[in-house]
Amino acid sequence: MNIAPAIHQEKVTQTDLARGDGWSVSDVICRCGPEDKPYEEQHGPSVIAAVLSGNFVYRSDRGSTLMAAGSLMLGNAGACYSCGHEHGAGDRCLAFHFTPGFLEDVAGGLPGLRWIDFPQHRLPPMATLTPLFAAAETALLEEDAPALEELALRMAGAALRLSHADSPPPDRARDIGRIAAAARLIEEHYTEPLTISDIAARVGLSRYHFLRLFSATMGMTPYQYLLNRRLRAAARTLRADRRSVLDAALSSGFGDLSEFTRRFRRTFGQTPASYRSKR
Repeated sequence: MNIAPAIHQEKVTQTDLARGDGWSVSDVICRCGPEDKPYEEQHGPSVIAAVLSGNFVYRSDRGSTLMAAGSLMLGNAGACYSCGHEHGAGDRCLAFHFTPGFLEDVAGGLPGLRWIDFPQHRLPPMATLTPLFAAAETALLEEDAPALEELALRMAGAALRLSHADSPPPDRARDIGRIAAAARLIEEHYTEPLTISDIAARVGLSRYHFLRLFSATMGMTPYQYLLNRRLRAAARTLRADRRSVLDAALSSGFGDLSEFTRRFRRTFGQTPASYRSKR
């Protein structure tokens, strides 16, 4: 992900955080909105960008798709693309850039993987990515260079492995706006007791049509997306803020401690207390 053309430079900031042999990572904050035209760009090195907040429409030779918080944007070296914010203002990404040699080293550790190009341009939010996003938010907050190096390897491995699964059908352009609005609603109100009926009504869809459309676009149900957002927030509270397990559960929207512990262990492979104690 490169800095936008001059017309958008005042609305896009890119801060280099760390770099090493074959990789670099930067914090990219975009304040573009519906009044700004989508800008066209070209990737330099291969890029994996973790969308931490906001959403935008990403267009490449594979069509248009919604990049919502929790998604991984995948860009092959030299590929052209454009980003648009017609459905809302602003986003923040943690962007990793990789040389071919770095990706080849990672691919060598993945059985059966022969190519380092990404066959898909997006990985939607999914439970297997939640621990990676939690680690990304913590490393960004703490400006932890060794943690970012480890995260670069984990991101590259996950992106290469998961993107070579069967490609999903492309998003339909007319559906993206409503799902973008729903994703932003969940992101901004995840601590509240949201229901499918609440969200569907806010975006003007019937409950069943909303559930089907959201699942097809995001790769998970609205409730799964809400739970993943709450778990990411809880992980940050535990690791970065060093607050108690009960505080982490309540502040992230979980009303039941046993449910929180069960879901956290299922996603992160350890208890909240164990996660909090590790650095």
